[in-house]
Amino acid sequence: MRSLPFRPLLVVVAIVAVALNLRPALAAIGPLLDMIQAATGATHTQASLLTTLPVFVMGLCALAGRHVTGRLSERGGIGLGLALVALACLARYVAVDTYGLLLTAAVAGVGIALVQTLLPAFIKRHFAHEMGRVFGLYTTGIMAGAAIAAAGAAGLAGQMGWPAALAFWSLPAVVALPLWLNAARGQSSRGQSARRASPRLPASRPAPHSFWRNLRAWELMLFFGIGTGAYTLVLAWLPPFYTSLGWAPSAAGFLLGGLTLAEVMAGLAVSAWIGRFPDRRTPLAAVLVILICGLACLILAPLNLALLACLLLGVGIGALFPLSLIVAMDHVDDPAQAGMLAAFVQGGGYVIASFMPLLAGVLRDRFSSLSQAWVVMLGGAIVLLALALRFSPASYRRIAA
Repeated sequence: MRSLPFRPLLVVVAIVAVALNLRPALAAIGPLLDMIQAATGATHTQASLLTTLPVFVMGLCALAGRHVTGRLSERGGIGLGLALVALACLARYVAVDTYGLLLTAAVAGVGIALVQTLLPAFIKRHFAHEMGRVFGLYTTGIMAGAAIAAAGAAGLAGQMGWPAALAFWSLPAVVALPLWLNAARGQSSRGQSARRASPRLPASRPAPHSFWRNLRAWELMLFFGIGTGAYTLVLAWLPPFYTSLGWAPSAAGFLLGGLTLAEVMAGLAVSAWIGRFPDRRTPLAAVLVILICGLACLILAPLNLALLACLLLGVGIGALFPLSLIVAMDHVDDPAQAGMLAAFVQGGGYVIASFMPLLAGVLRDRFSSLSQAWVVMLGGAIVLLALALRFSPASYRRIAA
């Protein structure tokens, strides 16, 4: 069957549209968490599972990425992921008890994981010379979806009630699904044919096993996991932290929305400027120092320095997320190996990151405060700074060791 002509602009638009749907199922929870807990009677630990569970499921599914990529086409698998996200969000209109919400969180996690497992290899294959820029747009789209959901959640809940406010986020997925299927038509089959024809494929098949035994792969996983842990922690608990300090839910939601907007701007900056830094250590160190300063503001003066903390955290987390993926992709050239490495790094990384919201919930149940969680995250950011200094371009060959 003849492949359709590749339409880069339409495909990039579709990638961004898909990315916009990868966080609202999580981001809309934080600003509404007090309402959800009041309606369901969930403890802080149970409430933390609404963020922990989908992130954990995302990690497990990503670790099974070799089986996913072997059984599903990129076009069909990403389409299925979008459909699951839409279904999970829509089901929250009726699944309003604790267990129903946890089930929808797990389904959303599976859908998000399918997309995040299949899309990196698609980008690497079709945008090899612009991989950094397209990855930057992809991750920026993810954060933009979170920003819109976080800022709009409380307002929607005030007008329609919190179940409808959660269900609302099925609509963007319904819009993105046909856009993606149209833009990617003919491209996945061409990529799969290329993989079947490639003489490099037999050599790449042992890669998933070697990643498990490779120290650099574990370093990349840990780096992505701790960095994403900062993102999930802020996403789940920043609004409840400020409502506990006397802020209105809408104000706390807008603060999270502002933070994620700063993440979007930082992601766009990474997309525009990352090509000037073939050695990623300098930008990594810079954004980690910014993240550390933001956490220090949150610990030392959360009320007086709320806006500054929001700006610093947003810039730090927003730039760190795409950079951590880009530096991982820098280690391999083959698209199939890149997809496998992305699955390994994101899979284990999301499992690690999923425990940060849970730990915060446990600490809040025990101490009635979230301050300890910010301190733990500050320690994690310092570990990341030490790790980042190891990622010199000359060290990339360690991934094949």
